[in-house]
Amino acid sequence: MQTVLGTGRPHPGLESAERAGVAHPESCGYNLRRMKPLSECRLYAFVDTAYLHGRPPELVARQLCDGGADLIQLRAKRSSPDEIRRMAEAVLPVTRPAGAGLVVNDHFAVARDVGADFCHLGQEDFFDAGFARVSQLPAFGSRPGIGLSSHAPDQARRAMAAGADYIAIGPVHATPTKPGAKPVTLDYVRWAAANVDIPWFAIGGITLLNLDELLAAGARRICVVSAILDAPDVKKACSEFRKRLG
Repeated sequence: MQTVLGTGRPHPGLESAERAGVAHPESCGYNLRRMKPLSECRLYAFVDTAYLHGRPPELVARQLCDGGADLIQLRAKRSSPDEIRRMAEAVLPVTRPAGAGLVVNDHFAVARDVGADFCHLGQEDFFDAGFARVSQLPAFGSRPGIGLSSHAPDQARRAMAAGADYIAIGPVHATPTKPGAKPVTLDYVRWAAANVDIPWFAIGGITLLNLDELLAAGARRICVVSAILDAPDVKKACSEFRKRLG
């Protein structure tokens, strides 16, 4: 049985997508590719509705997949759960055949019900909601993997103890996606490289211009939003990050 990316848990699989009304990828003429283990994922890209500029989410997802993204997060801060569900159902038939993991931001029930590979939650969305362990999240049959944000070492330790599948480390630099957030700087990246024993992704203001210093600080996996989505050619921008990551 196929498992959730890098977690060892049963993967929701094509059956879940079909129950959600998503077209079977094979019926669209795709050849399914097995997703990489999470530990081997390097480039985490986004379909962020704040940066779509009128483009359909599934079109941007296709460009990101063609550019070599390993994970793609659907983030729609101003959309309703029903709207996010519809977007996820449109994006999933793109990401799954390409071997890219789909992450739904904030909405665990949507991620679970459509068969997404992961749900990403902020510290407040998880711990302040009364959860202490990932295993406490309600699941019916299968559960998506869980990623948690962190902005300091104590939050990273807490996320690891909770059983998160991966952690986001950031924002490393000032970023328009989190205008009020204080940058954690490369010091937190260095700390993560020495202390975090599960997959982690640096996030926040990452560009091709500052990527080398980030890699020198110990980052091996990165999240990129505006530097890709605001580029004139999304596929090309994604591919350039992919090549630099190796």
